[in-house]
Amino acid sequence: MLIHFDSNERVFHLQSKRASYVIQLINSGIPAHVYWGPKLRQQQLGRILQLQERCSFSPNSSPDDMRVSLDTLPQEYPAYGAGDLRHPAYQIQRPDGSTVSEALYVAHRIIDGKPQLEGLPATYVEESGEAQTLEIELLDKLAGLKITLSYSVFRDVDAIARSVRFENVGSEDIKLLRVLSMAVDLEHHDYDLIHLSGTWARERYMERRPLASGVQGVESRRGSSSHQHNPFIALVSKNANEYQGDVYGFSLVYSGGFSAQAEVEPYGTTRVTMGLQPFDFSWLLEPGQSFQTPEAVMVFSAEGLGGMSRNYHKLYRERLCRGEFRDKARPVLVNNWEATYFDFTADKIEQIAQAGSELGIELFVLDDGWFGKRDGDNSSLGDWVVDKRKLPNGLNDLAERVRNMDMEFGLWFEPEMISPNSDLYRQHPDWCLHVEGRRRTEGRQQLILDFSREDVCDAITEQLAAILSSAPITYVKWDMNRNMTEIGSAGRAPERQRETAHRYILGLYRVLERLTTQFPHILFESCSGGGGRFDPGMLYYMPQTWTSDNTDAVSRLKIQYGTSLVYPISTMGAHVSAVPNHQVHRITSLEMRGNVAMSGNFGYELDLTRFTDEEKAIVKEQVAQYKQLRSLVQFGNQYRLLSPFEGNDTAWVIVSEDQTEAVAFYFRVLAEPNAPLKRLRLQGLNPEADYEINGEVYGGDYLMYAGLPVNGLNGDFQSLMWHLKPKA
Repeated sequence: MLIHFDSNERVFHLQSKRASYVIQLINSGIPAHVYWGPKLRQQQLGRILQLQERCSFSPNSSPDDMRVSLDTLPQEYPAYGAGDLRHPAYQIQRPDGSTVSEALYVAHRIIDGKPQLEGLPATYVEESGEAQTLEIELLDKLAGLKITLSYSVFRDVDAIARSVRFENVGSEDIKLLRVLSMAVDLEHHDYDLIHLSGTWARERYMERRPLASGVQGVESRRGSSSHQHNPFIALVSKNANEYQGDVYGFSLVYSGGFSAQAEVEPYGTTRVTMGLQPFDFSWLLEPGQSFQTPEAVMVFSAEGLGGMSRNYHKLYRERLCRGEFRDKARPVLVNNWEATYFDFTADKIEQIAQAGSELGIELFVLDDGWFGKRDGDNSSLGDWVVDKRKLPNGLNDLAERVRNMDMEFGLWFEPEMISPNSDLYRQHPDWCLHVEGRRRTEGRQQLILDFSREDVCDAITEQLAAILSSAPITYVKWDMNRNMTEIGSAGRAPERQRETAHRYILGLYRVLERLTTQFPHILFESCSGGGGRFDPGMLYYMPQTWTSDNTDAVSRLKIQYGTSLVYPISTMGAHVSAVPNHQVHRITSLEMRGNVAMSGNFGYELDLTRFTDEEKAIVKEQVAQYKQLRSLVQFGNQYRLLSPFEGNDTAWVIVSEDQTEAVAFYFRVLAEPNAPLKRLRLQGLNPEADYEINGEVYGGDYLMYAGLPVNGLNGDFQSLMWHLKPKA
């Protein structure tokens, strides 16, 4: 049993492999948060919660027990207006205009397995024994609102998946104003806050700062999870590093606007909340209707950031990603974007593909510019018909020419967008997000299709399905290149306009579900100007994401290191591009570019026909080497060794599940004069095993505790790679 209920003490005890989470029902049925941390035995849990009377400015919910104030009580799902003056997890509005709610316990269920969330991506199980789910039912009698708190505990990872379902069981409309997916009140505030922030071409830089009194956190009001902030935060003990210390991770399985914050109150406790962005949101819940929040995945690790990351990696790689490519080694690809941009012909594409085939590359991806009259980024989005000027014999002809070189064929789309200069816009100008009478703000000279509308979703799905059926396409890069403005929907009632942004994401998920189900043989990769929508929600439909439009090897060290805090290597697209790099104009060696890109789903994004014979030899060796390593890289356990956010060196090692094989990467950015001697100490190996590296045998204990020398490198931008094989 993963979940236990003590009816005498009214205590729920949720146990994963190494962690416990405890909830206690107090007084008239308030779910109080009692404990979350290292695993406890099933005894005396009712003694943990401490209650103490505070000053009169902390209102008391029960005159019979002055120790209980909702303003100081650690709670599981706090409401607004009935005594808790901190940020609530939810807020409603009744027809009389009041916004007070108080929902108390009425029942609970313990379910083997994990139910699906209707219309939303979520983690899952394949056998009921992999998880148990606790559903706690609360009721606001006056409002006629039933709230079901869901907690799924996994057997093999220290993670709890939380979500909330609201149901109007009364006779009057209810307006939801704030509906977060989780809340947890921690007993102190002696933590640092870690989050992943940035912008286009500089995504998911790791930031760490101490908690202070008041509210701190991250959010997106951009209509997507965004380049600026990832839907993830962690609270970590002051001494926490990669290998030790308590870490509490929070990750939202959602692709739209979100909020994640920590509030430190005067008595030193910390309230963490995460969920849908409440800014400019409301949802009209009519009698008999329900609303489901996205899922938040909470991870506790007493083994530092590395332990937290490996929990997320295992869960997201094995029980969030789906389909035949979840466990399948990903192909080595070449994408023509930085090679040609919009200026190409079928013959030019064939030349690049031929060069790729000779180097052992397995997949050619045709990027933007193949449809409509798309000679730049100012037209044709929405017109998903082949441009016969560039491809006179169509997609099928080009795909067959590529396939005749023993390569697969992939295609770029940007299905959620519409160009004002397009046939689709001229036919349906009301199909974009807009507010009547307001200007329609363009980004990248395009508007956003209104995916909150079923007719729009159906039309785009049919167009894409026709293209995907017209040629032997085995890969799709799904792009999205702007943020939302003028968020309104034609025909939607005024009282429902603030539902549009969330309904858009629900519509997107329906489209993705239909297409990925209809075309299971296609490997879908998500993209949003690179990493602008790198979130767990997209991974449910597409098992990998284009990590960043910035392909510079040095920049990618921070981007890929920060991304790995939550997301496994199997989800990261990483390519070698030309130098000087197109984003930062830096020149790095082909070897370093290759080693950085081989720390992800490997590929090239340049004109292969321009390589010298020497470069072709290097690339051919890289491709062959990656094919030998890719199952290890994509599905092994990653240990971060040196952080690019802390120094000049970066390193990580990826170890097979059985610890018999590993690959380690070391990167040095700038050369140092007369530098000190250094050694790289690995992690995650079997100390009792022996490993072979280039014909030499080393013990696992030696490699972890003594380490490998990393000296003798000449010049800036240097890298090393070691493949650790089982001793012959």
